[in-house]
Amino acid sequence: MSVADKRIYLASRSPRRRELLKQIGVPFELLLLREDLRRGVDVDETPLPDESPGVYALRIANAKATTGMRQVAQRGLPIKPVLAADTSVVFDEQLIGKPDDTEHAVRILRTLSGREHQVITAIALALRDQVETQISVSSVWFRELDEAEIRRYVASGEPRDKAGAYAIQGRAGAFVTRIAGSYSGIMGLPLAETAELLARFNVSIP
Repeated sequence: MSVADKRIYLASRSPRRRELLKQIGVPFELLLLREDLRRGVDVDETPLPDESPGVYALRIANAKATTGMRQVAQRGLPIKPVLAADTSVVFDEQLIGKPDDTEHAVRILRTLSGREHQVITAIALALRDQVETQISVSSVWFRELDEAEIRRYVASGEPRDKAGAYAIQGRAGAFVTRIAGSYSGIMGLPLAETAELLARFNVSIP
């Protein structure tokens, strides 16, 4: 199968992941999993006791891809590979998730100010009973942030629904002094690893 004759499914609501797939010319259809806690979720993203951040990210990406594949079969949709991802921010070996509210976002950014943290993005591609995974680990250094600019940034709304309460491709790019690793992985979809997974399923990049 090549991208010329089939699309893949992207099991993600992230506009950044859509942009990155378009960047490398991979056609896709969205497959949206339920993520609203009030209405139920398709994948429980609660970390397990003593679970390392890397193992956690791989487990969640795998669960999203396999859940998406199961939904494709249940809904009688055309069978195509399902791509899913999970991005986690890690500071001092502890997971930092998405902010619960404004003050939580402020506290997260205070923690990251002037320090190094890691961004882990795991990806999974499922087709029928086959699932393949990859992981990208990058380091990010923030300059010192003062309270006023932290609050201005949080007031912009950009940290909402972002792991680590920031988006490197947005205004928070001005906070970053250095990265080591994959810029696209920090955004949410490491493109080199994604291309490698797609190749395993005979999906070529144009």
